[in-house]
Amino acid sequence: MRFILTLLVAGMISPIFSAWAADPAIGFIFDRFQLTFENGCRTEAAGPFYYSQQTDSESVWALPPFFSCDRNPSVESHEDDFLYPLLSHIRYGHEQRWQFGQLISTAGGQEPNETDTKRFTLYPLYFQQRSPDTNLNYTAFVPFYGRLKHRLFHDEIYFVMFPFYSETRKRDVVTDNYVYPFVSIRRGDGLNGWQVWPFVGHEHKDVTTQTNGFGDLTLVAGHDQSFYFWPFYLKQDNGAGTENPEKFRASIPFFVTSRSPQHDSTSVLWPVFTWIDERAKKNHEWQGPWPFVIFARGEGKHTSRIWPVFSESRNSTRESDSYLWPLYTFSHAQSAPLDQQRTRVLLYLYSRLTEKNTETGAEKTRLDMWPFFTWHHDFNGNERLQVLAPVEPAVPDNRGIERNWSPLWSFWRAEDNQKTGASSRSLFWNLYRRDRAPEQKKVSLLFGLFQYQSAKESAQTKLFYFTVSQVPPPKK
Repeated sequence: MRFILTLLVAGMISPIFSAWAADPAIGFIFDRFQLTFENGCRTEAAGPFYYSQQTDSESVWALPPFFSCDRNPSVESHEDDFLYPLLSHIRYGHEQRWQFGQLISTAGGQEPNETDTKRFTLYPLYFQQRSPDTNLNYTAFVPFYGRLKHRLFHDEIYFVMFPFYSETRKRDVVTDNYVYPFVSIRRGDGLNGWQVWPFVGHEHKDVTTQTNGFGDLTLVAGHDQSFYFWPFYLKQDNGAGTENPEKFRASIPFFVTSRSPQHDSTSVLWPVFTWIDERAKKNHEWQGPWPFVIFARGEGKHTSRIWPVFSESRNSTRESDSYLWPLYTFSHAQSAPLDQQRTRVLLYLYSRLTEKNTETGAEKTRLDMWPFFTWHHDFNGNERLQVLAPVEPAVPDNRGIERNWSPLWSFWRAEDNQKTGASSRSLFWNLYRRDRAPEQKKVSLLFGLFQYQSAKESAQTKLFYFTVSQVPPPKK
């Protein structure tokens, strides 16, 4: 009897497994389908918790939100994310980097002279770099002792028991700091200066020349700068040797003045009230109280602001408006061939960004309404809609978010390829899915309990994984 029952059950189940193997479509348990925008296929399983994708140039697989791996051999890139953005590994060619948040990182690659280097950082306590070229090596253990090269916006930093002593170099300028930032001595090409902050300081630089990247000799402006009981008395003569030398005087917060052949400005109770005369640009500006009230008039510039009630600003390339900020804001920028417009309501509650190529007429649009949806229309006319987008409006086009987090909450996805006519729809991670191409259509519902697909003049309908209707293709 058991043998007979086993044969009956096997006879009932085997067609189901055969159907699954031939054309897997089991809703959010397992589904495989062709991509809408690219040549390739995608496999999704266990709802939003697994997917893999393969195109002509790129392969991705992920276990959202725990891990994702993205490889693109055509550009020699490899990205791994672990609970993005907690831990990530990025490699481009010979350059690679491991990063734990913004605190711990290791990096390796080649310098411009093709020397391999390796970095390790435990920010802000430990910095290390090692290379076959020992001139590139450094170690820094903050605050006790160390040397850094091409880090923290300087060419070189050396310190002992920081802040008691440190030396920094940026290009030709070397600064020795004693009990930073109170006492320092600066020297460089035609430059010398010192300060005992905040009591007194002075710096002078001669007019010098340097050779630029094209081998041409260019002028480097000189200056004289002094302060006494900073910031109550500041005196600076900048731009020496140029066509627009500036005289700057200040006693903050009482007044700040700047005078030059092209520009004059005066501030009283800085930065509250300011008058600016841009003679070279032929416009004038009044600010007060800044930043709430600003008016500017002149050639190529028009600004009227009483913030947050309203703000309107125009120049030759940019336009920006806001009313009851942040209730409504609008910006428009033109830099041929790009024309960009953006409208926002309550920052990310509603956002529309349009970019147009004025030479080709192609247009790209992104529409977000937080947290409900995000919609894209690219330069090729392709469209994509994602329903539920709690993060994407705030960090648009973030591939880490799209790979690791978006699959978890995007319960409705719609894609349309205007060039090929292909489209797809997915509800609740393929519990309902529809794929359409010019001469074929495929529909799956409720773990594949209902399936329909057609191609040219053939069509097939399945219920409970059994074929109940079939129209064969025409005979050749």
